[in-house]
Amino acid sequence: MCGRYYVDDDTAREIEKVIRQVDEKLSREAAGGIRLKAGDVHPTDTAPVLLASDRKLCCAWQRWGFDGFDKKQVIFNARSESALEKKMFRESVRHRRIVVPATRFYEWNRKKEKNIFCRNDHTALFMAGFYNRYGDEDRFVILTTAANASMQPVHDRMPLILEPDEIVPWILDDGKTEQILHKTPCLLERRCEFEQISFF
Repeated sequence: MCGRYYVDDDTAREIEKVIRQVDEKLSREAAGGIRLKAGDVHPTDTAPVLLASDRKLCCAWQRWGFDGFDKKQVIFNARSESALEKKMFRESVRHRRIVVPATRFYEWNRKKEKNIFCRNDHTALFMAGFYNRYGDEDRFVILTTAANASMQPVHDRMPLILEPDEIVPWILDDGKTEQILHKTPCLLERRCEFEQISFF
């Protein structure tokens, strides 16, 4: 599950770093000159994502969440294990994959206590997703998978976290899609206000 995450200048710098690593000729301006207002991102907000344009990596702003079936709900997550089987998601997962960068994301336990999840080995984390066109805008969904040991005490689902070297294959290599959909994400650091930091 992922219903809220956080971005800041560190996130912007990581986006630019990833783009420049793919194409060393890209300047800071070509990488986007990305500026982010630090804060939480909620479903229906617009946020930066990494995607392919002419077989090159770039950054674009998209709205988080697909229209629900009754137009009143917003679908902002999809299960990685079954996304290719769902009519609403299938073509997007096959042809419109993205990466959603964040500094951290949040999850609440059954007691409604807020937990913060981040990486202790990288400034940012990268969540696998996909997008589709709705009217005149692109909207994205974040993929989730079964929780690993660092997430299980709080929730049974978590975002599908990519390693930095999986970003380009996820976005550009159709042959890697199913393999990445079934990967187990790295262990994360959990922080919360009501207990000490937990390291995994």
